[in-house]
Amino acid sequence: MAFTLRLGSIVRLSKNGCTSKHRFLSLSSLRSGTIVPFKLSDIGEGIRDVTVKEWFVKPGDKVSQFDNICEVQSDKASVTITSRYDGLVKRLHYKVDDIVLVGESLVDIELDDEEKNVADVPAKEKVQEKNGKPKEEAGSSGSERNIEKDDESRRGEQPIEEIQIMATPAVRRLATENNINLADVIATGKAGRVLKEDVLAHLEKLAAKKEIGDVPRSIGKTFPIKRYSKHMWKTMTQSLSIPHFVYSDECNVTELIRYRNQVRDSIKEQGISLSLMPFIIKAASKALRVAPELNGWLDEDKECVQICERHNIGIAMDTPEGLVVPNIKDVQNLSILCIAKELNRLQELGKKASIPLADLTDATISLSNIGVVGGTYTKPVILSPQVIIGAFGKVQKLPRFDEKDNVIAANIISVSWAADHRVVDGVTMAKYSNLWKYYIEHPVELMLGV
Repeated sequence: MAFTLRLGSIVRLSKNGCTSKHRFLSLSSLRSGTIVPFKLSDIGEGIRDVTVKEWFVKPGDKVSQFDNICEVQSDKASVTITSRYDGLVKRLHYKVDDIVLVGESLVDIELDDEEKNVADVPAKEKVQEKNGKPKEEAGSSGSERNIEKDDESRRGEQPIEEIQIMATPAVRRLATENNINLADVIATGKAGRVLKEDVLAHLEKLAAKKEIGDVPRSIGKTFPIKRYSKHMWKTMTQSLSIPHFVYSDECNVTELIRYRNQVRDSIKEQGISLSLMPFIIKAASKALRVAPELNGWLDEDKECVQICERHNIGIAMDTPEGLVVPNIKDVQNLSILCIAKELNRLQELGKKASIPLADLTDATISLSNIGVVGGTYTKPVILSPQVIIGAFGKVQKLPRFDEKDNVIAANIISVSWAADHRVVDGVTMAKYSNLWKYYIEHPVELMLGV
């Protein structure tokens, strides 16, 4: 902490009209700590940019290590960013709803104790001014630079692109020769890797647009692709390379509904909403014992399926930011009640589009309940590298025959399983579906054990 000494004077006017001059000294404090840019670190999963959803600090606030700085939203999840420093917030670089690239400065922080914090700070940093030009700060130089916010500068920052986008040297050379920014290419390779085929497909799109030219077209309104929908764009494009086959059946859920209704009110008093979905999820987990190879990830390079012991079952969920598939971890160890609690938690987070990244990663199979919006049949699309996905329609009251051939009213849902036909055959899928159906139609046996 430094201090400044100021000399001043005051002129006083007395009652008799005479004036007198008085001098005074003032002592004020002035912070002199190093100002460092707090940058958005790589948060994994191939995420290159995020949208600022909420600030927890403002200029002038005191922060300590691990204090919340802001919440950001990627196309996969919401993440809370915490401080790495003790100090004073000097400046916020972005407003709510602004897009931030990985590596850009979120805030500037003036350190409290340089000797304590300087080890965490690169020897030389740049602090970006309002006009976008970097300014030298104490203990900083041009070894690193921030990326300008405007799109033109983002396209020009090739070093940042190379760090964030996975591609082989041959693919990068192809992109460079054709003046293509890899950030504009839809990646279909494993873990978001840009393949040669992706670049060639991008070139074909550019050529098609060039042939059309600038002919004026009358179009309607446009809408932006939301954050979660951007991730769906990538994953669904990747899924098109999977040879799907679909196995469908119907299931009588009359007994299951009766059982659920018997306990729903008492469970509701505990603050838990019990739908049919927790039973469907548990049945999917128990049925995996007959076909454990369905619970895993496909390794295309090794042409094998990595079987997972954990049953992390993803649930397709509609949110204000688009479709997202969080997953419930270790379903094989959870009771129906515990599954319902987890499902309720994810649904509440989904309403706010604030599902953490941990809930969105490592799913081993996925389920989709199209019935909640009124659908009866659907063909689900596999989420790579998973090998199966199940989809369920709405409950319909339909006439069916009982064991004595009497026509009765039954509650029926349809189910469709999509499987990767490279590694899953029809017999395996049928056996799995039949066991799942057995548990749904005999809920007492579904309750046995965990």
